[in-house]
Amino acid sequence: MGAGKSTLGRHLSLLLKRPFYDSDKVIEEKTGADIPWIFEKEGESGFRDREAAVIDELTRLSGIVLATGGGAVLRPENRKNLHDRGVVFYLQTPVELQLARTKSDRNRPLLQRPDRKEVLERLLAERDVLYRETAHYVISTASNNLKKVIGQVMTCLDEAEN
Repeated sequence: MGAGKSTLGRHLSLLLKRPFYDSDKVIEEKTGADIPWIFEKEGESGFRDREAAVIDELTRLSGIVLATGGGAVLRPENRKNLHDRGVVFYLQTPVELQLARTKSDRNRPLLQRPDRKEVLERLLAERDVLYRETAHYVISTASNNLKKVIGQVMTCLDEAEN
């Protein structure tokens, strides 16, 4: 959360002249409900079922830029589909930067608690190995410089094509 996946994805789609999809936005469009409502009514498990279906659908498209929610890696089928069907970047982001970027965001159900820092630290501890398993490249966003991160991603994409 707060790694910049959607922001980076939108910029990359413009540079690469490819369509951009945010899996969370696609879920909201398909259900007609926002993510917090889905979590409230169906729980995290219900949301993850919807997420897996959308990721399977989107990863079958070619020539797109896709941003997923941070928890997408929790399901083995998502990790496999993402890794096998595209080039995946893990945007490694320090917890302090995640906190700053998400401080006023009410659309993140897992962060609607007073112990947000502890939640982010726990999620990172649980998910880091899964992110690394899924990703082809790990890019640090610690600099908080979008232009620099885009440059690193473009270099990796050039390398992946050769």
